[in-house]
Amino acid sequence: MIDQFILVFLLIQTYMVMWFVISLILKRNDVADLAWGIGFVLIAMTLLISSPEGYDVLAIVTVLTLIWGTRLALHILKRLLTRGEDPRYLEWRNSWGKYFVIRSYLQVFFLQGCIMFLISFSSIIASLNRGASVYSPLVFIGVIIWLLGFVIESISDKQLAKFLRNKDNRGHVMQSGLWKYSRHPNYFGEVAQWWGIFVVVCTMQYGLVAIISPLTITLMILFVSGIPLLEKKYADRPEFQDYKKRTSVFIPWFPKK
Repeated sequence: MIDQFILVFLLIQTYMVMWFVISLILKRNDVADLAWGIGFVLIAMTLLISSPEGYDVLAIVTVLTLIWGTRLALHILKRLLTRGEDPRYLEWRNSWGKYFVIRSYLQVFFLQGCIMFLISFSSIIASLNRGASVYSPLVFIGVIIWLLGFVIESISDKQLAKFLRNKDNRGHVMQSGLWKYSRHPNYFGEVAQWWGIFVVVCTMQYGLVAIISPLTITLMILFVSGIPLLEKKYADRPEFQDYKKRTSVFIPWFPKK
C-alpha cells in the first residue's frame, strides 16, 4: 500500500519538474494551471494501465477524472493562448527577483505537485481495490454528485468566458446566470466533483482515507488559493461589495433582497 503512494508521489513530482522546465523556456509560470488538469488524468490512467484486472471502480474513477481534467485543460489552454501571463504569477515573477527560479519551483510546481498528490488519494485507493464491484448504490450516488458538479462548473465557466469577451463588461462583476446564486459557482462545481469521486470509493478497504482528496481541494479553494485571492482582487470595488452582500460565497443559493 505505501509503495503505491510513494510511486504516485514520485510520478507527480517528475511530471511537475517537466512543466517547471517548460515554464522557464516559455517564461510563463501560469503553465502550472494547464499542468493541473492534465496531471490528474496522467495519474488515473497510469494507475489503471499498470494493474489491469477488468473494468471496476477504478475504471469509473479514471473516466470521471479524464472528463474533468480534459475539459479543464482545454479551458485553461484557450485562456493561455489568448492572454498574457496570469497577473498572480506575473506579480510573483516581479517580486521574487534573483530567487525567482528556486522559489518558482518550490512555491509553484513542487507545492502544486504535493497538493495534486493529496487530491489523488481517491484514485490511489481505487487502484488498491481492483475488482471492486461497480454495482453499489454509493457508486451510483457518487457519479450523480460528480455529474451535477461537472455541469455546474462547465456552465459557469462558459457564462464567465462569454461575459469577459464582451467589452462593455470591462470593470464590471459577473452577476447573472449561475453567478447570480453563487460568487464562485465554478469552484463549487469542481469541489462537488471530487466529493462525488470520494463517495464512489468510500466503502472500499481504506476508503475513508480518500476523504483527504475532497477535503484538500475544498480547503484550498475556500481558504487558500481560490476564493480568498480572487475576492481580494475585487475588494475595493463598490459593485463587488454590493454583490457580496447579496450573494452566497460558495454554495449556490437564492440571493438576498
